[in-house]
Amino acid sequence: MLDIGTGPGFFAILLAEAGFRVTAVDLTPSMLDEARNNAGALASRVEFAEMDAERLDFADASFDAVVSRNLTWNLPHPERAYREWSRVLAPGGLLLNYDANWYRYLFDDDARAAWNEDRRSSAALGACDDNVGEGFDAMERIARDVPLSRAVRPEWDASVLAPFGMSVSCDFDVWKRVWTRDEKVCMASTPLFRVRAVKQ
Repeated sequence: MLDIGTGPGFFAILLAEAGFRVTAVDLTPSMLDEARNNAGALASRVEFAEMDAERLDFADASFDAVVSRNLTWNLPHPERAYREWSRVLAPGGLLLNYDANWYRYLFDDDARAAWNEDRRSSAALGACDDNVGEGFDAMERIARDVPLSRAVRPEWDASVLAPFGMSVSCDFDVWKRVWTRDEKVCMASTPLFRVRAVKQ
């Protein structure tokens, strides 16, 4: 299993606990250190590597599965990343990517109105809202410069993956099963989706 953009090690830890052989990559050394720390005793069962998600240092067909979460939205060349992820999958291999249209509101008036309503709902219901406060301006600056903030997803993802020999399906309701009550309130207008792709 290859966990791309492991961040704090969310998928790597779960997969190692489940008994899979896991390689976890991230571009940021400090995030890899955090992932190792979070993995605790499981860290010895995960191979951690500093690597660019758009330029993987693995041979073709090296992995049975590729997983990623909340990464593709901020990549400068997401199509290049999907090409690489498809390349390193063995035939019949599975790609699972969890993401959302996080910053579409920066470019779409309807999305902005819905995002503003999320802020009001969060405040009214006392939900923890990660979309306000210190550091959020920096996230918006990043989002303005990356291509997927303007895309309609996961339709974009499916159209890009298909030419790479991937059979693609999308789950628009995964957020209903995995998000907390607060997440459902504060991110109602940007629901998490799952892209599932199998290499033919």
